[in-house]
Amino acid sequence: MREKNVGQGSDPDLDIQDIDDAYDVATGEPVYDTYEGEDDADSEDGDPEEMERLYEERLAARRAERQARYRARVRKAWFYRILALFILIDVILLLVVGVRALGGKLHFGKQGETQESVLNPGSDASDEANAGDGTVVVTSGENGGETETAAAPQDARTALFAKADRLAAMYDYDAAAETLANSDYKEDPEALSRIERYQATAATMVAADNSEITHVFFHILTVDTERAFTDDRQGKDFNQVMTTIPEFEKILQQMYERGYVLVGLHDIAEVQKQDDGTEKMVSKKIMLPEGKKPFVMSEDDVCYYEYMEGRGFADKMVLDENGKLKLQYTDAAGNVSIGDYDIVPILDNFIDEHPDFSYRGAKAIMAFTGYNGVLGYRTDETYDASSPNYDPKNTANPNIEADRETVKTLMKALVEDGYELASHSWGHINFTNRSLADLTRDTDRWERNVETLMPEPCDIILYPFGADIGDWRPYSADNEKFQMLEKAGFRYFCNVDSTQAWTQISGDAMRQGRRNLDGYRLWKDYCGEDAKLSDLMDVQSVFDTRRPTPIEWS
Repeated sequence: MREKNVGQGSDPDLDIQDIDDAYDVATGEPVYDTYEGEDDADSEDGDPEEMERLYEERLAARRAERQARYRARVRKAWFYRILALFILIDVILLLVVGVRALGGKLHFGKQGETQESVLNPGSDASDEANAGDGTVVVTSGENGGETETAAAPQDARTALFAKADRLAAMYDYDAAAETLANSDYKEDPEALSRIERYQATAATMVAADNSEITHVFFHILTVDTERAFTDDRQGKDFNQVMTTIPEFEKILQQMYERGYVLVGLHDIAEVQKQDDGTEKMVSKKIMLPEGKKPFVMSEDDVCYYEYMEGRGFADKMVLDENGKLKLQYTDAAGNVSIGDYDIVPILDNFIDEHPDFSYRGAKAIMAFTGYNGVLGYRTDETYDASSPNYDPKNTANPNIEADRETVKTLMKALVEDGYELASHSWGHINFTNRSLADLTRDTDRWERNVETLMPEPCDIILYPFGADIGDWRPYSADNEKFQMLEKAGFRYFCNVDSTQAWTQISGDAMRQGRRNLDGYRLWKDYCGEDAKLSDLMDVQSVFDTRRPTPIEWS
């Protein structure tokens, strides 16, 4: 006799025709087949036909019961599935309600919110996007009424902390603390912790020795050495006084690794009015971590002269589509591109990556002559056909007024980006040898053609050729050249000095020596004739071997 029982774990899709026997619904006992010659207890007379009939009735009853149980299992399975679905929906709804309820406490931000909308609440961004802690945004309700919704974007908090941290990285701990203390997050535990950390770090700073601050300078950086360093006189001059982009990038990296920190001339000393009404140049404290060394950087002739066109240098300064200062460059094939082809964008990128290389946002000093215009634009009056000072040897600039406005925009961007602006005279003349009349006339032309393009009066002059108007002693009242420059508003005067550092603060003036990091100076250290740059860099790894050598001064 075959025994088959179907348990609760059997396949619900099993065909009923495959089941011979099952459990009795009433008793739960197994029911067996009774054919194959066995007697049936329910048959009293043992008639085969009656036995067959009774067997068929029981079999039909079992099949009906099995079908009923199968349908019950199916209905039960669907019931649990629907129940699970409702539970899942309830859980999702509870999560959504919970997130909304906690939104004000957790400061969840809004997707797409920009730093501009975070840091400038008066910008064109929506009021809701600019709302911070405690701000209520009024919106239209279902019936046209007004409902209040709390808004506290996480982006604002994150951007604010990032701004404060960057100020602290640049050693401006007071500004970093004030940024948080004057914000909507001044009671935020994380803001309070940061302020405490800034103040603790500031207490460990030490004052630098301002007399030991070195000042390095460059000319326009060389992009294409093959076109620049040719075997003619001009190419040899370029090889002497220019620095290549790879050299400049390596110098930045090595000075950074040696603990140098970029400062401005105005960080070293400032003019202060005294009680008697006179002005006096007073030394300022530069507070840095112990072991850090402040230095000044400048770039001469940021004009992109006509004689440099087609020689492997940048064409002019521009603002890219993001409002960033960049350079336009034309390669040997005539292709024009916008990129990092001089000190300004390269230094910006380096400080973005290493904010601790800059003291309170300081960058380099940009020095301008005027006779060829500035920043690659022919803005000088000698290019203006309508000016009495137009030079017929120049090609008149029909767009001179528009170019002047462009330069004003660029000058303003430079100052806002941390650069200081300086005079390099109008005609790149020698201040030691030329007469007072010549210097006066040159200064007037510079003020008229260059200073008027600057966002504020200029008080720095970097002497062309490093040619000073006096010796090592402080400028005296009987120095007529100094009196003329002082009257013109200059207070910071820089020559060229081969020593590591020279700074003089006297009266209402500050003087500083500068060190040339050009082809000639790099070559002299590279070939072993001198060792004047070892405090700044390893010249053997910096020198660009694409340069024609030897490099002699002429």
